[in-house]
Formats: sequence, C-alpha cells, structure tokens
Amino acid sequence: MDQVDPRRLIPRTDELLALPAVRGARERLSERVLRELIRQTQEQARRGELPPAQVESALLAAVAARTATTLHPVLNATGVVIHTNLGRAPLSAGAVAALVTASGYVDVELDLETGSRSRRGAGARAALLAACPAAEDALVVNNGAAALVLATTALAAGREVVVSRGELVEIGAGFRLPDLIESTGATLHEVGTTNRTHLRDYASALGPATGCVLKVHPSNFRVDGFTSAVSLAELSPLTTAHEVPLVADLGSGLLAPDPHLPQEPDAATALANGADVVIASGDKLLGGPQAGLLLGRADIIARLARHPLARAVRADKLALAALEATLAGEPPPVVQALHADLERLRSRTDRLAGALGVPVLPHDGRVGGGGAPGVPLPGWALQLPEGVAGPLRTGDPAVLPRVHDGSCLLDLRCIPEGDDERVLDAVRRALATLNGAGSGRAG
Repeated sequence: MDQVDPRRLIPRTDELLALPAVRGARERLSERVLRELIRQTQEQARRGELPPAQVESALLAAVAARTATTLHPVLNATGVVIHTNLGRAPLSAGAVAALVTASGYVDVELDLETGSRSRRGAGARAALLAACPAAEDALVVNNGAAALVLATTALAAGREVVVSRGELVEIGAGFRLPDLIESTGATLHEVGTTNRTHLRDYASALGPATGCVLKVHPSNFRVDGFTSAVSLAELSPLTTAHEVPLVADLGSGLLAPDPHLPQEPDAATALANGADVVIASGDKLLGGPQAGLLLGRADIIARLARHPLARAVRADKLALAALEATLAGEPPPVVQALHADLERLRSRTDRLAGALGVPVLPHDGRVGGGGAPGVPLPGWALQLPEGVAGPLRTGDPAVLPRVHDGSCLLDLRCIPEGDDERVLDAVRRALATLNGAGSGRAG
C-alpha cells in the first residue's frame, strides 16, 4: 500500500479561514494578513518543519501573537531620556488622549461657529505662543529638518545662507545640514573657521545676495579649547542693519531656560537676543510628538506659511493635537525623567536590587537626541550579567538595558514607577533563560 504524502494532510486555506479564532481576528487584522499567516504556516508544514496535525494550533498561536503594527513597546532602561532609536520622546497621557480624539473627524481647519475654513492647527499655535510669549507668531511643520528646509527655501532660495563653518553639523543617520540647505536651491556662504568665527566674518559676507544668516546650535557635540563664536545678541544689530533675517536653529526644543541644563539654548532667550526666527523640534526636550517648530516675527512666519513648500511639510492633525496637549497638560515623561527625584530613584533601584540579589552601581544617564552633549544625569543602575541583555530585549515586555564594561545595566530613570514590577518580572525571566541556556551548554 502506498504511503500517503503527509503534505496532503495539511489543512486547506478555506478550512483554516473558517476557524472561529481566525474569523474573530478579522476585527483587528485584514484578510490579507490572515491569509499570509495561513500561507506561512502551511509552508512550514510543506517543508517538514511542522507536522500537519499541528498546523491549526501553530496558526492560532501566530494569529494571537500578530498585531496590526510590527512596532513593539519597549521599557527604556538605558538612562538615555530622548532615545532616537526608541522614537525619542514618549508622550504624556494627555497627549495620548488627544491622539485618540484626533483620530476621528475634528475641527483641525474649521470654525464650527461660522462653518467657515479656519487657520490650520490654531490650538497648537495658541499653545505655543502661550508657552513662549516672546514669539509674535508660530508655525508647526512635520519635523525639525523640514522647518529648516522651509525657512531657508522661503528666505534664501537662489540666494545665500551665511553660516559659520563651525556650525555645519551632521545630524542622525548621516544627514548633513549643508546638504539639506543646498537642496533648497540656496547657496551656502561659509564664514570663519571650524573653531573660531568673528563678527567681522559675518559683516564681510553680508551683501545683496544674502537671503538670511543662520545660527546652528551644535547640539550633538562640543568643541573646547581655542574657540570663539558670535552670539545672537552680537549678530542681531548687524543683520537688522542689513535687513537680513536672523534664523536660529536650536534643535533640542527648549522653549524656556531649564536650570538642569544651563548651557542648552532656549527659544525665549534666543528671541529676546534678536533672532527673527527660531527653529526647534517637538519630540526632544519639549517632550511632545515629532514636529518642527518655527517661532518668531509675525511677518516672517507669515511669509513661511504662504510658501508652497509649507503645504508639503505641514503637520498632520495627530501631531497638532498631541503638541497642544503636551504644552497645555501635565509635565510630559521627558521633563519628569530629566527632573527625577534622586532619592526616590535610589529607593526604587534598591528595592529591585534587593529582590533580585544584585548590586547597585552609580550610573550617569544622558539627555540624548542631540541635546546637552556631555551633561550627566546622575543616578543608579542595577548590575546584571552581560548575557541577560539579549533575553531582556526579546522578552515580553521588551526591556532595553545598557551594556557596558561586561555588565548589563538597568537604569530606572526613564521607566514609570508603575512599571517597576514588570521590569522585575522581566529580569527574573531573563535570568532564568540565561541560566537555562548555561545549563544546556554545560550538559
């Protein structure tokens, strides 16, 4: 008697689609995704990696584990507050609620009283102006780079952008500000040297071809030693006399001075010192969604808003809603992490260390996201074996530690206190996984 090909025993697609758990999953997953999960499970069986009798159970497990997004929530135990690889600033509860509200139909560009079209994102604009009264007007675009591109395009396309050589920085993923600016059709007019630029350098560069003068805060590095730079307060009389806009790209997003970060520039001070336009990010020290913020003189902001490129880089309703809620609501997680109560942070760390039987080490966190380079955020970390880092990253919940000098370090600064028990359980599971793997190798 011929042996039956086991592949003939693999359940058909229509049979698997008819399973109650698969039918129920249509409320959260598309037909295409469900069919792809079925196909992948069937292919495993055809390759002999899965017995046909286990196809149904394997599919149900895959359907249960599949979500509509491939993004995974992560508990940030690195001590880096604005972690670019983790999406920068986590949103406040108020901002999250605003996102949900804005996910439906909302009056983002409509005056409900008159039924007429209104200025887009008026609430976010008003919240920005309330938080930074030094600005006459404000405009929100989709990120900081877009804000810079819009400003240089509207003010200097076909003309020159005067900028110090020491401020031509490279930002994340290899993007360089000179490349961004030149892509707008503007010409860079570099002045000074890498380490020293003087007011006379700017003065000699200004002329009929000048579109704007740009000051860029070198937020992701620091140059010490024989250096000099020209402040906004020094530059402003010069640019005013030549009727040339002075643009300050601050990057990190502080709207007002923060005593914890005394060297970090802020929008209010920059405007008070003579900047005509200030550019900042919404998802860094401000603690909000990804957004590019432009604040400054009303006539220049209006000029930027009228430029055709403004439509291409405008912020969507979700970002506008989250930004307004960030500015009007409770302190966001970024601010809470930067201003963490050190006694409470030590107490939390000691409690978890005692429960796990591991040591506690002094540990300096960082601002991250290109903000306040080299500024330490003193704290503590749990010291674990280096090998536990992998199981922590791939566990549920995923916990991202810092691996340093042969140890896995867990800093609780950026972890909400309500998640401490989840961290504790995750570490216990990761240690068990590590110990089990070690026993298997020894055997």
